[in-house]
Amino acid sequence: MEILTHYGKILGEKKIIFFVILLLGYITILGGNSMIIFALTDPKLNSPMYFFLYNLSFVDIVYTTTTIPQMLAGFLTDMNTISYPGCFFQMYFFVQLAVTGRSMLTVMAYDRYVAICNPLRYTAIMTRPVRLLLIAGAWSFGTCCTLPAFSMSLLRSYCGPNVVKHGWCDPSSVRRLVCGDTSVDGIVSLSIALVALLTTGVLILTSYVLIGVSISKMGVAQRLKAFGTCAAHLTVVFISYSSASFVYISYRVGNFSPEVRIIVSVLYAALTPFLNPMIYSLRNKELKETYLEIMRFFHILCKSLQ
Repeated sequence: MEILTHYGKILGEKKIIFFVILLLGYITILGGNSMIIFALTDPKLNSPMYFFLYNLSFVDIVYTTTTIPQMLAGFLTDMNTISYPGCFFQMYFFVQLAVTGRSMLTVMAYDRYVAICNPLRYTAIMTRPVRLLLIAGAWSFGTCCTLPAFSMSLLRSYCGPNVVKHGWCDPSSVRRLVCGDTSVDGIVSLSIALVALLTTGVLILTSYVLIGVSISKMGVAQRLKAFGTCAAHLTVVFISYSSASFVYISYRVGNFSPEVRIIVSVLYAALTPFLNPMIYSLRNKELKETYLEIMRFFHILCKSLQ
């Protein structure tokens, strides 16, 4: 059985504009996050903070790759076909990686808490085994939050016409194709989404409350340094959770058209991975210096090949 993702006709003549914008955005996401991953192979950037940023960039690349290439292909036609297993794999990884990305932000908040509140014990606490355990915990949390609703979806029977009115196999859109009552599925999905958002959100908030208490006892110079350390992460967290909240509200409040829902969903999926490299690069002197070294290296290499 095949499933159609149906959004070309919904967007109408605007689809070419969205195709160009989304293509440029995806190229920027791949380029920016790949640049961070490549830069962080530099032995000078071996602190835990960079290790976690490396993993966040990897998640962002895979997360956007699960949906955007398929959607770009669909912009060239009115309907884009995806296999039944492919649809469910796409749905699983989209949700799993979204939760994993927020778990990574939670791990990074804990890293900032240890760095500011326990600076003398930072290297002793954030050892390599601890870092690997935190990353494994982030991936495991994403998997645990995704499997229940995903398993329920797999066990359902689906009726025709098997057309998903969305840019990809979104769980709520696929649920509309089920033969029978899906109220339980919706409750389970919503409950797990709230658990994922609230758990990570509360842990991040707790970390920054403790950081705030610690900063309040510092001198002016130390406060500015501590704020500079947290500024990039705080910006990313604000954008990520604000966009997630907006999507949640837009799907449940008001009578939004399918066109608006698709645009909002794409912005939600692409915004944070798009901005992450820019935010961290602009706020980090060491990362900018490494970028310049890489650019000089490629410039010299290109000249030598001419």
